[in-house]
Amino acid sequence: MTSQTGQHPETPSADQIRRAPKVLLHDHLDGGLRPGTVVDLAREIGYDTLPETDADKLGVWFREAADSGSLERYLETFAHTCAVMQTKDALFRVAAECAEDLAEDGVVYAEVRYAPEQHLEQGLTLEEVVEAVNAGFREGERRAKENGHRIRVGALLTAMRHAARALEIAELANAYRDSGVVGFDIAGAEAGFPPTRHLDAFEYLKRENNHFTIHAGEAFGLPSIWQALQWCGADRLGHGVRIIDDIEVAEDGSVTLGRLASYVRDKRIPLELCPTSNLQTAAAASYAEHPIGLLRKLHFRATVNTDNRLMSGTSMSREFEHLVDTFGYTLDDMQWFTVNAMKSAFIPFDERLAMINDVIKPGYAELKSAWLFEQTASTRGFVAAKG
Repeated sequence: MTSQTGQHPETPSADQIRRAPKVLLHDHLDGGLRPGTVVDLAREIGYDTLPETDADKLGVWFREAADSGSLERYLETFAHTCAVMQTKDALFRVAAECAEDLAEDGVVYAEVRYAPEQHLEQGLTLEEVVEAVNAGFREGERRAKENGHRIRVGALLTAMRHAARALEIAELANAYRDSGVVGFDIAGAEAGFPPTRHLDAFEYLKRENNHFTIHAGEAFGLPSIWQALQWCGADRLGHGVRIIDDIEVAEDGSVTLGRLASYVRDKRIPLELCPTSNLQTAAAASYAEHPIGLLRKLHFRATVNTDNRLMSGTSMSREFEHLVDTFGYTLDDMQWFTVNAMKSAFIPFDERLAMINDVIKPGYAELKSAWLFEQTASTRGFVAAKG
């Protein structure tokens, strides 16, 4: 049955997608600033090398500069955002607005990552950076609640894979694990900088029973994923989209998984997939060709994420809108991705379970019941009109 608007009745509308509870595991703090905030902060500190000083034009510039097909060029855009995030007040503001923006978009739980070592140019210590960001997230949660939204934000501390501070950042993450930091990550260009360079950090985190994810399988292929899992022991794969290279689809549609792909699926290793970002960095050619469609069918632990909302001009709602338009996903599919993400979060099991049972499932049930009543009313009205 198709509705009178031409939309398939099970296809969620843009409003339903926005109101649906969503969980975000892969989002960079320095990749999600409001363009107006970048302009304001630049003006405050006298940073005069922004390519545009009009907020709208600057937002367009970030998206166009990132839309290059190169991960290295994509990463260059962060020079401007990091430049204006060098004070406690700036970090506090950016973190608070991040939580507000995500909550406004229907995100109920988020893990937002950033690299403390990139915010030391004006004399802050690593500890001051972490404390300013944590305070900002708490303020953003408070503002969101005042506006009728609920969100919980945890921080992931990121080390840069081309630098030599991974162990120091891992120790920092462990020191703040009871104060808002939920885990550790490494990021940056994959080629030439394998995760095995930072084994001391990963061994330390494992000894401390702490959680970590690793950017792997984005611009580089299966060796990066294999090292992240089998040498470093990652709990999750940041992107992991290149696991598709170990999956063979025959002409008759039958699928054969290689040993690494089988391991990833069998062990339920979460994939932090970021469709729009992957298109920008040429990890996928189009939404239709993005591996998420096949990975969903094969029941990998796939999750949907934003990566960098400013550079990609995206949000969690926009990511799901693209997937709904491309693959015909329903609210049930959205719930599947969302529960996958919540199961994979770096907070205690009982807290994850409470989020799933008390927030996510009831939220989707309410949306589906509202749709059912709307369809029933629409059908009755149509019948009455005919009669």
